Amino acid sequence: MSTPVTGEQRQQPNILITGTPGTGKTTLSELAALALSFNHVNVSELVKERELHDGYDAEFDTYILNDDKLCDELEESLGTVAGGNVVDFHSCELFPERWFDLVVVLRTDNTVLYDRLAERGYSQRKITENIECEIMQVVSEEAHDSYKPEVVVELQSDSVEQMEANTEQISAWVAQWHAKRSAAGA
Repeated sequence: MSTPVTGEQRQQPNILITGTPGTGKTTLSELAALALSFNHVNVSELVKERELHDGYDAEFDTYILNDDKLCDELEESLGTVAGGNVVDFHSCELFPERWFDLVVVLRTDNTVLYDRLAERGYSQRKITENIECEIMQVVSEEAHDSYKPEVVVELQSDSVEQMEANTEQISAWVAQWHAKRSAAGA
């Protein structure tokens, strides 16, 4: 097995965009990946496509994630020197800290979040569960517990304008990441 790659060795940063379902992770990830010419990794889709799960839980309307299979699969792209990935997933604590140079936690007003989840056809139980997660800041706490404080950023994601501003902020962060590396002679 090869030696794990750190952020200092990467040519491009890896970015994780996380948040409660319905906060706009996939949309922002697609926008950021396009703006930066990075690879977009939608973990939920990857889990389904590559069968990185242990079956389907009908009661909770979700796949039962196999953390080991997922991390083994992602190590191929996220653990490389190239970097340049925007990953989106509703959880972040299962990923090794060394994979990400920036962790963006999206936050959304509960009334906006409720409407988004209802539009998706989520059951009332699933809507309530996700709203409670957002109120209790579950994903935010998970990110702050799993990563260094200087790499975790929380961004509001209630509107198209905020989504565009968030894309610009992430692009500016990447430019700053490169400037710091150039100044340090990396």
